[in-house]
Amino acid sequence: MQFIYKDLGFRHKGEIVEVKLTNGANVRLMDTANFSNYKARRDHRYYGGLVRRSPLRLAIPRSGSWHVAVDTQGLRNGTRASIRMVPGPLPELKETPLSSVSGLVRDREPLMVEGDVRAYDVFISHASEDKEEVVRPLHEALIAEGLSVWYDEITLRIGDSLRRKIDSGIARSRVALVVLSPSFLSKGWTAYELDGIVSRSVAGEQQLLPIWHNLTKQEVMDFSPSLADKVARSTVSHTVEDIAREIAELLE
Repeated sequence: MQFIYKDLGFRHKGEIVEVKLTNGANVRLMDTANFSNYKARRDHRYYGGLVRRSPLRLAIPRSGSWHVAVDTQGLRNGTRASIRMVPGPLPELKETPLSSVSGLVRDREPLMVEGDVRAYDVFISHASEDKEEVVRPLHEALIAEGLSVWYDEITLRIGDSLRRKIDSGIARSRVALVVLSPSFLSKGWTAYELDGIVSRSVAGEQQLLPIWHNLTKQEVMDFSPSLADKVARSTVSHTVEDIAREIAELLE
């Protein structure tokens, strides 16, 4: 019996495993005992089943050692698969409706800034590594909702040039999104600069809405405790279409 296999190791209850497929296949999430039975072609229990739409995300049912097997038994075509762990859903606190967040939306009249003073609905700050997987689809979803987007495809760098671009984009936009990811954090976006954004929020200026991508709450907490407490959205618990739709409703 041929199958694609991934040893997930010890995992905690509620963690999320993501399986991406090129064709339909049988996906089985199993503990160690049931995986042994599966390999021996004995009766076994599993989570999952026949999957025709990719990606599939399954929550770890209980803490322990877990395994994923992907096979095409009973199917005509083969498949390729990628299997990875992704951050779990945000805590319930983070599901606060955006409409209840004071100061998230700026008035339609933009602040005066040097150069182009066009008012935008949404501003997106991101690392270039996240463009393909998240930012471009998010940009397209926002455009599909009829929103205008300040979207600069550059690699974020430390220094005044980054700070000026961020400040300028925020000043011209009604809602500002920051896609926080391992790539974004590794760019050197220092706590000092981030605290400046938080300070503007405390001062009553426009807040940023963080979007967590491939980050756990602990990683965000380690980077910036104040940012971890802000209302946010996650690409685990929300699709880009969900986020775009919610922002469009907020701006109506």
